[in-house]
Amino acid sequence: MRKIYIEPSLLSADFTNLDKQIMECERGGANMLHLDIMDGHFVPNITIGPFVVKAIRKTTKLPLVCHLMISEPEKYIPQFAAAGVDYISFHVEATPHINRTLALIRSFGIKSGIALNPGTPLEYATENLDYCDFILLMSVNPGFEGQELINSFYTRCRLLRSLLNDYAREEILIEADGGIKIDNVAKVIDAGADMIVSGSGIFQGNIATNIKQMRKIARRFTSSKLESNS
Repeated sequence: MRKIYIEPSLLSADFTNLDKQIMECERGGANMLHLDIMDGHFVPNITIGPFVVKAIRKTTKLPLVCHLMISEPEKYIPQFAAAGVDYISFHVEATPHINRTLALIRSFGIKSGIALNPGTPLEYATENLDYCDFILLMSVNPGFEGQELINSFYTRCRLLRSLLNDYAREEILIEADGGIKIDNVAKVIDAGADMIVSGSGIFQGNIATNIKQMRKIARRFTSSKLESNS
């Protein structure tokens, strides 16, 4: 029984009005919230750190999905764990110790995942399945919001879903992130994605309405009513 999770990316939110925008995400039926953490080194942008994440944690009971786009993620995972996140992913290029870093995430009782850029081989996923709860498959190159989805994502997502099935690891979720909007979310889900990250596709216009519209589209691919929480 398939579940699709709608995951607004707060990178596109208005941080001067963040608490109210999070409430709109909740009202629209978001399953979780996506937090993009950038260090200006691994990617050419800087966003937020553990102190802001801790403040966000106080404003919502929704699960927080922390996407680390930082070098040496193992140094900072304990801080984000203490801030109250529920999922953490990091890029495989950011550390030489992928399995060890995934195990570190799990040691805090947090769901662990690796992030794969559009040009990163899918073999990184198959080599680390025993340590992953989800795999973040990027549909843009990381670092900036508002990019258009790269069309090769659909083939890669289908192939990754097929590989997970071949390895009998259907329980591992595929998270899709980058350029996902109402007009292409059906194609993203059809390719095999379970966790749907959307920034400008949700925060441009009426937040709750956009989430509800994505949920309506997602229901075509599920055999039961979607949950309002993970």
